[in-house]
Amino acid sequence: MVHITSLGSKAFEGIIVAADWIQDLKSSNSRKYKERVIERALIASRLGSSSAQSFLYNCYLAYNPFYVYNIKKVPETEELYNKENPWIEFWGLIEELRTGGQGKHRKYGSVANHVSDKIKQMSFRFDSDEWNCVARPVLLKDMRCGISVKTLNKVLGNTEWKIPVFGCQLAQDSENHSRQLSGKKWLEPKLDGIRALAVVTNSSVTIFSRTGKTLENFNNIEESIEDNRGVFSQSPSTSVRFGFGNRFVIDGEIVSTSFQHLMAGANKKDNVPVEDAVFYIFDIIPLDDFIAGKCEIQQYYRREIIAKINGILHDRTSNIRGLNGIEVDLSTAEGHNIMHRYARTATDNNFEGILIKDLNAYYTSGYGNAWLKWKPTLTVDLKVVSVQRGTGRNANRMGSLLCEGIDAGRQIRVSVGSGFSDDFRDESWADKNFVIGKIVEIKCDSVSKNQNGTYSLRFPRFLRFRGFDVDEKL
Repeated sequence: MVHITSLGSKAFEGIIVAADWIQDLKSSNSRKYKERVIERALIASRLGSSSAQSFLYNCYLAYNPFYVYNIKKVPETEELYNKENPWIEFWGLIEELRTGGQGKHRKYGSVANHVSDKIKQMSFRFDSDEWNCVARPVLLKDMRCGISVKTLNKVLGNTEWKIPVFGCQLAQDSENHSRQLSGKKWLEPKLDGIRALAVVTNSSVTIFSRTGKTLENFNNIEESIEDNRGVFSQSPSTSVRFGFGNRFVIDGEIVSTSFQHLMAGANKKDNVPVEDAVFYIFDIIPLDDFIAGKCEIQQYYRREIIAKINGILHDRTSNIRGLNGIEVDLSTAEGHNIMHRYARTATDNNFEGILIKDLNAYYTSGYGNAWLKWKPTLTVDLKVVSVQRGTGRNANRMGSLLCEGIDAGRQIRVSVGSGFSDDFRDESWADKNFVIGKIVEIKCDSVSKNQNGTYSLRFPRFLRFRGFDVDEKL
């Protein structure tokens, strides 16, 4: 990792131009070409090129997922030339935004105006090309030059310019890992919400999606975490010494009374808070371990800590909760019986299924055998009412079937776009009347209720024709 102080040499006292590197990246859509540009920048930086060092450091600031500046609008400038391009001062401003202690709420009131004024004043001190092509995109965390963290790290992965990767622990499907269903496990319900990770630093709380995208509209949860920071950082008394300090990651799921409302709030960029959202915690690890991709504290102890924290939070806030579960020994037949009863109860209570966690395992980013998911599947028979044109690789042939019908008293209408062979897509588009009116069996994860009172299916997949048409069934 590179710090500002390591770039504060006399080489940065003159007019430094980093925009040329960005323009070079934009000149070709070839991934190989972009990699060669980054390679040239790395070599040039080793030889003392201040423009190459500025380019690489600005890429680090823009692509580091743990650096959040909470800036939405940055002015462009026009026809400014031969300016001083004060990169050291710009990076100081970036550090102030990242660690200034105001968190997301700096965007409100006089604090927001002060920051906006500082950015505007800074913009006039840069050449327009430098500001518009480099500095401004860094503040907005979008360089818009066709490169990704993967592209940068392919070249810079063994250097100080390597970009940290945002990665949380993921669950595999238990159907494919039946041998892992043995030993002491922790069972908990699989919630129907948004996977969320609250990254807490010395000065801020920011909620991310599992892919590292900031979730803008859960300020009420961020404020509750900030208000209860001491509950997390004081290391509750457990059988393991584990102090979080002021840098940790809370891993969990955000749910609300309406999944559609929750998704709408998560995807809107405007400040439209989801007021009834609740953050259910199912793990917590130090931030440095999360960045490294591994926490060598066993699940058993992490669960113990969450239980202690949950006992304190219960009387302090209504929108943060520890997720409850049970411990079972799957080395025994009775343990498997308990697991199946627990799973049935979970689905009967409208949960997606259950998670099965190895109590002896570490927290490791990505997929592994430590967390397994068990989800029920349903099949529903519906009538095909129309054949819909596809897009992309399915252009000019069937992309999906619009199906509807009544199942268990629920009026269901859903577009089914997966489970088809290429030949079937071609044939059904060429002869739509052959398909329309037929009964199809559709596999799905669950039935979901729409805001208008009708129902749809979650993750519908075509299985087969039922062998009879509507009149025969009726």
